[in-house]
Amino acid sequence: MKFEYDVIVVGAGHAGCDAAAAAANLGSKTLLITMDMNKIAQMSCNPAVGGIAKGQIVREIDALGGQMGIVSDKSAIQFRMLNRSKGPAMWSPRAQSDRAKFILYWREALDAIPNLCIWQDTVKQLIIKNGAVCGLVTALDVEFHARAVILTVGTFLNGLLHIGKTQIMGGRISEPASFGLTEQLIEHGFEVGRMKTGTPPRIDGRSVDFSLTEEQKGENDFHQFSYLDFIPRSLCQVSCRTLYTNELVHEVLQNSLADSPLYNGQIKSIGPRYCPSIETKIVTFADKTQHQLFLEPEGEHTQEYYLNGFSSSLPFTIQLEALRKIPALREVRLYRPGYAIEYDFFPPTQLNPTLETKRIQHLFFAGQINGTTGYEEAGAQGLMAGINAHNKVHGGNAFVLGRNEAYIGVLIDDLVTKGVDEPYRMFTSRAEYRILLRQDDADMRLTEKSYHLGLADSRRYELLQQKESEIKRIISFAENYSVKAATVNSALESLGTAPLRHSVKLIDLILRPQLTIKNIAELVPTFQEQLDRLPNRKEEIIEAAEILIKYEGYIAREKIIAAKINRLENIRIQGRFDYDAIQSLSTEARQKLVKINPETIAQASRIPGVSPNDINVLLVLLGR
Repeated sequence: MKFEYDVIVVGAGHAGCDAAAAAANLGSKTLLITMDMNKIAQMSCNPAVGGIAKGQIVREIDALGGQMGIVSDKSAIQFRMLNRSKGPAMWSPRAQSDRAKFILYWREALDAIPNLCIWQDTVKQLIIKNGAVCGLVTALDVEFHARAVILTVGTFLNGLLHIGKTQIMGGRISEPASFGLTEQLIEHGFEVGRMKTGTPPRIDGRSVDFSLTEEQKGENDFHQFSYLDFIPRSLCQVSCRTLYTNELVHEVLQNSLADSPLYNGQIKSIGPRYCPSIETKIVTFADKTQHQLFLEPEGEHTQEYYLNGFSSSLPFTIQLEALRKIPALREVRLYRPGYAIEYDFFPPTQLNPTLETKRIQHLFFAGQINGTTGYEEAGAQGLMAGINAHNKVHGGNAFVLGRNEAYIGVLIDDLVTKGVDEPYRMFTSRAEYRILLRQDDADMRLTEKSYHLGLADSRRYELLQQKESEIKRIISFAENYSVKAATVNSALESLGTAPLRHSVKLIDLILRPQLTIKNIAELVPTFQEQLDRLPNRKEEIIEAAEILIKYEGYIAREKIIAAKINRLENIRIQGRFDYDAIQSLSTEARQKLVKINPETIAQASRIPGVSPNDINVLLVLLGR
């Protein structure tokens, strides 16, 4: 019996779920293979989605028609907008999720897609013919054929867990590792590396003295991840808690470093610099007497808490001893200890910007296999791989986002151009056009593109058009309506801003930092009438309009800069040079250009080791 599909996705983590959903929703007959159907979209680490820069990625996934934002909204037990004290380019949504319901809602979303099938099994071998993948073989010796395969295998390739000196083969605690694929890909010329990540212990909330912690409540306003109609938060909203380590904790940890796999030579792979273990923190920041920790609830009713900030691979007894030196945790009980995990990854410079591998056609990689870390980075890669795999097998064009169009564009360009020397995590600082890549306007940047692809549906596109139309109407009214000094001066002074000397346009008041559209509308009834005409998404539209008004100058300037750089993005060079033969290039530049084989001059300019002088050499050779 022959089983044939357009696209097969291996692994049902965050990358695999959005990859499979995208390919199937676009019309490809899709198969999603997972080791355990009860752990689809398992939150392997903390039970949260979003955060600094990551929240922007989730909104972009949603704007493109992906599922992560919708599932996160439905399963949220706390929602916050981070960085409110900074400008809107830095605002980042974040949600705590009910871990079990996150899995449940993802499963419901996948089961509702007509073109998508799910198979529980492990993949042991790819079927490769004439330089292209055309199927795979599972541990149950079932052979599936496909026109494209997406590997989203997370930390499972030759995964090895560390808890003190104890080592267990596995992709997650109590879940087996996957073998065979790494070795096969090495035979086909792929470069492979090892990375390390870790997770903290899980705490029994009944053993915590919460009176000695600080409560961190969520927010209950209009913000959410999805640009679709507001999803009421039906789950119980739960607080997080903050607490701190102390010198007694550090003493226990310091005295036990010889038992840490990170420091006794047991672990040799690359770990995440931006999410260090507690052992690394006390060594790197030896002068600090305390480190902040966060108790994050795993669900609306469970007693299980995730101890953010205490990732560790020390022996279980040492972890417990150290934690009990914290007053709030003096009687603490654990559900399970923290652990470290080593796993195989493939340096992402072996990929094209579509996430298709350079060595094997129709084979795509997404997620931690590319050296990234984080649910959001994985989901973004999965979505893009799913779109491009569908386009590949149906004769469509490559779908690639620019660095000025999306954080997703920054993410993938960084991976395929610069590679990784540690687990890659997205930050706002990685994006040179972050004023253009705000969380409030991801739909205005991306939804129309996705609608023309066929992924974003008509409902989503109609909401976008309505939003854009209403924003234009508000801005136009503000530009043309005059406000008389006598009607607003006393109120302006009470709001801490200078009174008017003469009539001004409404937009001039909105530009003042002390004023907002909402408090101005309270002073100008005619403006309030305009706002009252807004549809159900009133607050979202008002916020977007206000950002566009207040930051118009910054946005316009950044668009000009982006347009200049984009000229280099349009100069295609792939296949036009024999870099080894260009002696005027530096030796390092020749080596890097041969390895990466950039598609454009702009991509070449971002390769580490390629200097501005090397770029000028290429431009001269192009007659520019």
